[in-house]
Amino acid sequence: MSLTHQSIETAVGWFLFHCGYEKRLNPKTLQAYTSDLNQMITAIKADSGVSLISQINPDVIRTYLKGLSPYKAKTIKRKMASAKAFFNYLEQEFEDYHNPMRKVRVKIKVPLTLPNVLTLSEISQILSHLYAQRDTTDSERKREQLLRLIAIVELLFGAGLRVSELCALHISDIDLQEGLVKVYGKGSRERVIQICQPAIIRALEDYLSLSACHGTEGTRPLFLNLRGEPLDAQSVRASIKKLAREAGINKRVTPHTFRHTLATLLLEEGVDIKYIQTILGHSSLSTTQIYTHVTNTRQKIILRDFHPRRRLSPEQ
Repeated sequence: MSLTHQSIETAVGWFLFHCGYEKRLNPKTLQAYTSDLNQMITAIKADSGVSLISQINPDVIRTYLKGLSPYKAKTIKRKMASAKAFFNYLEQEFEDYHNPMRKVRVKIKVPLTLPNVLTLSEISQILSHLYAQRDTTDSERKREQLLRLIAIVELLFGAGLRVSELCALHISDIDLQEGLVKVYGKGSRERVIQICQPAIIRALEDYLSLSACHGTEGTRPLFLNLRGEPLDAQSVRASIKKLAREAGINKRVTPHTFRHTLATLLLEEGVDIKYIQTILGHSSLSTTQIYTHVTNTRQKIILRDFHPRRRLSPEQ
């Protein structure tokens, strides 16, 4: 089959089918590709007057790239990565197709943004607030909500899970006897994390004992709301935001903050960054290395505020 008279929409449709049914990509990745490529189609038609895939040349790509300039660097980089994946697919599938992106040199520097982290004292503050509420409530409904939230926070911080990974857990993914949690991360990559802290095991046991009224089949989602429905990421984010505020934490706290905090504190304890990469499920070590910048910031504070030279006179 030739691409000569095929529309851009048709070619994009082939690519999305390939991603969804042949490569079995994560639904979120597929959604991002769909959004980015639909925007690309609209922009190319409007800016270059092009409707056929064979009409897209390097100049059309450059015009499209120029039109992305109002976006943040990270967003531009993602949209160009989506375009590159699409054109690479066409090049692999059709021998006579010339990939227009091969002659476009794109270098997008994404500014380094340090992750927001909590101190160990702030983690203690949040947990103390939660456990104090659990021990003083006289409402069974409120107690179940607290036990669920305690299990969520302990697992987010204890295993460094993404919120999407947390919400995707099923009871069969948790082995409390062996202290293991099976996680399905980005790209459906599976990893197993050992839960070695007794407090985390107890938090999960307490939650499961009270959630037994919803059923304990292995295929049941681990975290349910009070209606017995799977808990979604938005609900977890809202609960964490409210919890941080009630615990007196004066900074932005999200589920991902616990993941960042675990990685940073492990690094400060001297744990090899490669082990942290495995725990977090990063496919690339470069992703994990952002935490070295956080510890460098911490190093500056230590050397500024605690270095013994500060106690000596300037000329000694």
